Amino acid sequence: MDPRHIKPGDLIDGFRVEDSLPPGGMATFWRVTRKDIDFPILMKVPMLDASEATAAIVGYETECMILPRLAGPHVPRFVASGDFDRPYIVMEHVQGASLKSFLDKLPIAPDEAATIGSHVAFALHDLHRQHVLHLDLKPSNVILRADGTAVLIDFGLSHHLQLPDLIREEIEGPIGTGPYVAPEQVYGNRSDLRSDIFALGVILYFFATGERPHGDPQWTSGWKQRLWLDPVPPRRLNPAIPPALQEVTLRCLEADPAARYATAGQVAFDLRHLENVRLTERAFLKNRKGLLRSWWQRRKRRNTLAARQAQAEAASGHAPIIMAAVDLAEDAAPLSQAIAEAVRRLVATDPAARVACVNVLKTSRVAIDNAEDPQGRNLHLQRLIQLKHWSQAIVTDPGRVTHQVLEGVDPAALIVDYARNNRVDHIVIGARGSSALRQYLGSVSAQVMARAPCTVTVVRRLAGTSHESSPEQQS
Repeated sequence: MDPRHIKPGDLIDGFRVEDSLPPGGMATFWRVTRKDIDFPILMKVPMLDASEATAAIVGYETECMILPRLAGPHVPRFVASGDFDRPYIVMEHVQGASLKSFLDKLPIAPDEAATIGSHVAFALHDLHRQHVLHLDLKPSNVILRADGTAVLIDFGLSHHLQLPDLIREEIEGPIGTGPYVAPEQVYGNRSDLRSDIFALGVILYFFATGERPHGDPQWTSGWKQRLWLDPVPPRRLNPAIPPALQEVTLRCLEADPAARYATAGQVAFDLRHLENVRLTERAFLKNRKGLLRSWWQRRKRRNTLAARQAQAEAASGHAPIIMAAVDLAEDAAPLSQAIAEAVRRLVATDPAARVACVNVLKTSRVAIDNAEDPQGRNLHLQRLIQLKHWSQAIVTDPGRVTHQVLEGVDPAALIVDYARNNRVDHIVIGARGSSALRQYLGSVSAQVMARAPCTVTVVRRLAGTSHESSPEQQS
């Protein structure tokens, strides 16, 4: 469904389009109605043909997976969603003021900043109790209802701790909105609830001083500075800020997650009771640390974060991941069926296992590749739709399966890198018939077997049949 072709009066799966709303970075929004729904609703339609189509696709799938599992007054009510053939999400149209509307009048009074911060902290605490990290908390993603209740929106970059992290599996490197990204996110950790507390600290600092604590860097190299360069103490920028509010704000902004508040609920309590906050040296800081101390702090904090992340990954339970490398070409249909049967048998032996369905969209080293087919459809999206259809007969629980289309010039390297980065336990890949060129260069399946960091099963189909032979396996 192309959002450019939607217009008022259209009927989409029973929803009547009334009028358009201001668009977002990767989606358009429409006010819609349905006779059986008695509260305001909107339809969010991702722009899957945009230049950042991969991020839009993964963000849409992530939000479709997480939003229906959320409940309570601090999130929009989920109504319905489409599929990649007709992508949309219908949810409650939250009535209220976005925190973004405050930006033109910053800084605001410290007590007002503390009150707003406490509302956001309560919303975060409720979200975290449902095992979800927002990971893109910023003013435009918070709406205050008339009674002051904060509602969190846009879960495209979020992570449900009991579900696959699609963003980490599909997108390399850190992702988020620069000023609000926590130091551990910069180094790939998307599983620490305290990352949202860091973003809350940025909002508190910004609203009370009118400045962002680490500026507005646009690149990862700039994001890394927050690991070692502490922000200017808020009271230096706005002397009206009480020491207790500086204490809370700087504690939220600690580079080491262990030095922050343990829960958002604790932040909310302190913001509601500033007179009872225990003051430390943070409350009375007037200047940021000198360059020599910052250099030493950088080295110490970087090593601490790396060690803590390694310990967390080693200690965390890891459900086995079976990666199915699927060839979607028309002449490979019998082979893809054989791969499906091999994966189905593996899944049946381990109820906790989940499946990562992967296809490679090979690109040229020199030529400019066309991102669309002759009908004008996004190739990446079409492959993703095919993968989803392929997997439906294997895994019925959407929480156990993910779908990724990898793009690059070297299919074997893409598959191996994906397996290594996502701690895949078992790769199932098909082997096509031999040819002189494949024998000379080495087939993709042979290269994967030689380089993969896990068990690999190579599925072949017998000549003249649609069934696979005994698979080759390497551990």
